[in-house]
Amino acid sequence: MARDLAIDLGTANTLVYARGRGIVLNQPTVIALNTRTREVLAVGDEAWQMIGRTPGYIVAVRPLREGAITDFDITERMIRLLLRRAGVSRLGRTRVLICVPSAITSVERRAVRDAARRAGAASAHLIEQPMAAAIGAGLPVQEPVGSMVVDVGGGTTETAVISLGGLVASRAVRCGGFDMDAAIQAYVRAEHGIAIGERTGEELKLAIGSALPYANEVKAEVRGRLVATGMPKTVVLAPAEVRSAIKEQVDLIVATTVDCLASAPPELAHDIITQGIHLVGGGAMLRGLANRLADETEVAVHLVPTPLECVVNGAGLCLPSLDRHRPAFAASDA
Repeated sequence: MARDLAIDLGTANTLVYARGRGIVLNQPTVIALNTRTREVLAVGDEAWQMIGRTPGYIVAVRPLREGAITDFDITERMIRLLLRRAGVSRLGRTRVLICVPSAITSVERRAVRDAARRAGAASAHLIEQPMAAAIGAGLPVQEPVGSMVVDVGGGTTETAVISLGGLVASRAVRCGGFDMDAAIQAYVRAEHGIAIGERTGEELKLAIGSALPYANEVKAEVRGRLVATGMPKTVVLAPAEVRSAIKEQVDLIVATTVDCLASAPPELAHDIITQGIHLVGGGAMLRGLANRLADETEVAVHLVPTPLECVVNGAGLCLPSLDRHRPAFAASDA
């Protein structure tokens, strides 16, 4: 019997869902390479630990940036390694359903499908992340009822209004959690003269970052390197500073959501007001983001119970009946 898989190939994390088994793999989308020999040294968690800590000839890279494949060969090798790690050694009859951002081009869609096939999949289908997220959130996507999801990922933010198995209105912007991390790095460098790494920027966002002021705010120490002298130094950051650093990215996510909601047909907008907006994705866990969106749209916003796994769970629910869900797949996959 063929072993069907669903893959959420995210800019930040890659999740693999096996039919009948659930999520079997959840790893950072990072691969470590020896640039002299092109040998793959590590993938996933092991490679993520190497970011910013390797000698010159070893690089830990993210093969996807802003939801798009930046290196086809590395992505193909990473997919092959992740599938092998998921316990699939022979993929001769395996069908793979891959979640992709709706913002990527047809060329990039073809690259994702080709990467999965070269990695050994018998067939590869694509489903847009907002559709998979809506299915994973348990929304009635096949009914003539309007449902709205906001998917805040590492490299992209996607908003979509869904009805009768299709995207009625959608907006996508190449802005997500990584852009917030980079904005925090830039702020610390500009305001305090200290260079910090990508991982430190993310840790600050998780520790004290927010979209709105919150109760019992505490400051955080950050260690970095003085730009002027190269010497190590520690400074203390307040939550308000991190909030200021990521304001541009949060404002863009909010504006994209408002724009998508405004473009929905009036009857579907009524449905959305009734059942609210569903917030998914790793970036959705930013403290206060749901409340900020609710304030701006004047619609209730619900953070789903498992925001990071929602997309791959939705794709996994499609695996038993791929043919029935084919109309919901990405257009270029038809």
